[in-house]
Amino acid sequence: MIADDDEKWLAAAIAAVKQHAFYMQRAIDSNNLKDALKFSAQMLSELRTSKLSPHKYYELYIRVFNELGTLEIFFKEETGRGCSIAELYELVQHAGNILPRLYLLCTIGSVYIKSKDVTATDILKDLVEMCRAVQHPLRGLFLRSYLAQVSRDKLPSIGSDLEGDGDAHMNALEFVLQNFTEMNKLWVRMQHQGPSREKDKREKERNELRDLVGKNLHVLSQLEGVDLGIYRDTVLPRILEQVVNCKDELAQCYLMDCIIQVFPDDFHLQTLDVLLGACPQLQPSVDIKTVLSGLMERLSNYAASSVEALPNFLQVEAFSKLNYAIGKVVEAQVDLPAAASVTLYLFLLKFTLHVYSDRLDYVDEVLGSCVTQLSATGKLCDDKAAKQIVAFLSAPLEKYNNVVTILKLTNYPRVMEYLDHETNKAMAIIIVQSVLKNNTHIATADEVDALFELAKGLIKDFDGKVDYEIDEEDFQEEQNLVARLVHKLYSDDPEEMSKIIFTVRKHILAGGPKRLPLTIPPLVFSALKLIRRLRGGDENPFGDDASATPKRILQLLSETVEVLSDVSAPDLALRLYLQCAQAANDCELETVTYEFFTKAYLLYEEEISDSKAQVTALRLIIGTLQRMRVFNVENRDTLTHKATGYSARLLRKPDQCRAVYECSHLFWADECENLKDGERVVLCLKRAQRIADAVQQMANASRGTSSTGSVALYVELLNKYLYFLEKGNPQVTGDTIQSLAELIRSETKKVESEPFINSTMRYIEFQRQQDGMDEKYEKIKMEWFE
Repeated sequence: MIADDDEKWLAAAIAAVKQHAFYMQRAIDSNNLKDALKFSAQMLSELRTSKLSPHKYYELYIRVFNELGTLEIFFKEETGRGCSIAELYELVQHAGNILPRLYLLCTIGSVYIKSKDVTATDILKDLVEMCRAVQHPLRGLFLRSYLAQVSRDKLPSIGSDLEGDGDAHMNALEFVLQNFTEMNKLWVRMQHQGPSREKDKREKERNELRDLVGKNLHVLSQLEGVDLGIYRDTVLPRILEQVVNCKDELAQCYLMDCIIQVFPDDFHLQTLDVLLGACPQLQPSVDIKTVLSGLMERLSNYAASSVEALPNFLQVEAFSKLNYAIGKVVEAQVDLPAAASVTLYLFLLKFTLHVYSDRLDYVDEVLGSCVTQLSATGKLCDDKAAKQIVAFLSAPLEKYNNVVTILKLTNYPRVMEYLDHETNKAMAIIIVQSVLKNNTHIATADEVDALFELAKGLIKDFDGKVDYEIDEEDFQEEQNLVARLVHKLYSDDPEEMSKIIFTVRKHILAGGPKRLPLTIPPLVFSALKLIRRLRGGDENPFGDDASATPKRILQLLSETVEVLSDVSAPDLALRLYLQCAQAANDCELETVTYEFFTKAYLLYEEEISDSKAQVTALRLIIGTLQRMRVFNVENRDTLTHKATGYSARLLRKPDQCRAVYECSHLFWADECENLKDGERVVLCLKRAQRIADAVQQMANASRGTSSTGSVALYVELLNKYLYFLEKGNPQVTGDTIQSLAELIRSETKKVESEPFINSTMRYIEFQRQQDGMDEKYEKIKMEWFE
C-alpha cells in the first residue's frame, strides 16, 4: 500500500515538474527573466515534499536537476545580454521558500564564479553557509549534493583558471570539507526520521544514498595542491573526527572504506598510525575486519606494484603499527566473535607474507598474537572460526611451499591446538599434501618430530578414542597419505636416517589399532632400505652405541612388527617378518634371521587358521626360506622340516600336493653346492605324487572317472621333474619322468585334453631338439603324445 502511495505521489510531483518546466522553458524562449524565475521556483518547490521515500525522491531530484541545467545556460546568456550577474544573484534571493531559493542561488552562483566578477572563494563560502538553512535530512542532503555537483569544476585549486591568491586552494579544501561534514550529519540524522519499527527500512534507504556523501571525499582526493603534508595535518584529521564523532555504524564503515579507496597508497602508508588510531574508536558493531582488510590489501598491492616502496614500509614500521592496531581493536571490542578476530589476523598474515616474506619473525609474531586471542576462547567449536583458522594456517604453506620453513615457526603448532579433531585432521592433510606436492626434503629427526606433531590429527586417535563412524574409503586415503609421507623421509647420513626411523616409529605406534596395519609397513620398508645401505659398510661404523647398525634396526623392526599380531593382522605381520628375515640374511646375521623365521612360524601356527591364508603364507615361507644362505646345516634343517610338516597338514589335498612339491626347492640351490640334495628333492616330489594319487583315487571314487583338476597335479609334478632334470639333479632321470608321463597318458585318455598338458609336451619336444639337452631328454618317449 505504501509503495502504491509512493508511486502516486511521485507521479504527481513529476507531472507538476514537467508543467512548471514547460512554462519556464517558454519564458526562457521569450527572454522573460521574471517568469523564468517564477516558474523555476515553482518547479523547485516540488522538492519540498516529505511524502517520498529516498529512492523516489532521488528520481524526482534527477528530473529537476536536468531542468536546472537549462536554467543555468539561460542565466549565462542573460549576462551576455548586459544583465548584471550581481543583480541576478540578489534577485533570486527573493524566492518565497528557502529550498527553491537555495537551489536558484547555487545555480546562479555557478555562473557568478565563471564570470570572475568575484572570487570563487567568496561565492562558495556564501553558498555553503546559506545551505545550513535547510536542516531536513533528506532535502538538505540533496541540496548539498547539488551544490557539490555544480561547484565541482569551479573550485579554485592549483592550476585552475580560478586559482586566485596563494591560499585559494586551501579555501577550496575548506569548502569541500565543510560541505562533507554537513552532508554526513544530515545523512546520519536520517536514521531518526520515522517510527522505530521502520529502522531497518530506513537503514537500507540510507545505504542507497551513501555515494552522495562519499563523492566529497573523491573530490578531495582529486584536488590539486593537496600533498602529503596537507593530507596528514588537515584532511585526514578532519575526516576522521567526523567519522568517529558521528557514532553511526553505517557511516563509519562506509567512510572508512572510502578513505582507504580514494586517497593514494603512499598517503596511507605515511599516515598509518593516524588512520589506525581511529579504528578502536569506532562503534563495536562496525565490521572492522572489512575496513582493515581493505587497507592491508591496498598496501599489499602497493608493495607488489612498486619495488621502490618497500623501504618505506620498513621505515614507517607498517607491520608493528598494524599488529598493534588489530590488538587494540580486539581488546576494545570485547564481544568480537572468534571468527572475526581470526579473520583480522588472517589479513595481517597475508599482508606480512606479501610485504615481509623474508621476515619469519614477523610471521611468527602474527601467529603468536592469534594464539593470545584464542587463549581466551579455548578450542573452537564455531565452524566459521575453524575454517578461518585453516585458511590462516594454510597461508604460510601456500606462500613458502616448504613445510621445513613452517617448522621454524614456533607458534604454528600452538594455533593448531585450538582446532577440534576434525578440523585438526583437515589441516594435517593439507600439511602432508604440501610435503608430497612440493617434494619437500625433510632430512633431520627434529624436523620429522615437529612435522608429525603437526600432523598428529591424521596419525593419532582423538583423546585415545577410535572413530568407528569414519568412512572406510576416506580412512584408507588418509592413511595412504601418511604412508607416502614416511617414504618421503630421507637423509644421506645413515645415523640421522636411523634417528628418523626411531622418531617415526614413536609417532606411528601411538596411532591406534585401526591405523597400524596401514602405517607400520611403510616404516618397515623404509628401515629395510637403510639396512641395505649399511650392508656394504663396516660392521659397526658408528661405534657400539650407534643406532644405525643393521642388528639394532632389525631388533627395532622385530618389536614393531610384533605389534601387528596384537591388532588382528597376522597375515601382514608374517609377510613383514619374512621381509626382515631377507634383510638379516643379506647382512649375514644368522641368529636374527632365525628369530624372524621363528616368529613367522609361530604366527602361522597360532594366528592363521583360514585354509586359503595358510596356503598363501606357506608359499611365502617356502619362497623366502629357499633364498636364505646364512643358516648352518642344523638351523636350515630345522626350518625346512617345519615347512614340509606344515605342507603335509594343509586342509585340502591339492594344496598339500602343491606345497610339498614346492618344498623340493628348499633342498636345491643353483649357486650353492652344499645346498644341492638331489635325494631329498626326489623324496619331496614322490611324496607329492603319492598325495596326487590319493586325489586321483578320490576323484575316481566320487565321479567314476578322472577329473581335469587331478590330472593337472600330475602335469605340475612333471614340470617340477623337468625343472630339476635341467638343473642337473642326478637323482632325476628320464626313466622317472617317463613313468610319470605314462601315468598322465593313461589318465588323459579319460578326460578331455588340457592346454597345460599340450604346452608341456610341446616344451619336451622342443628341448629334445636343443643342443646339450638331447641326452637329458632322450629317455623320455613321446609316442603316447601322438
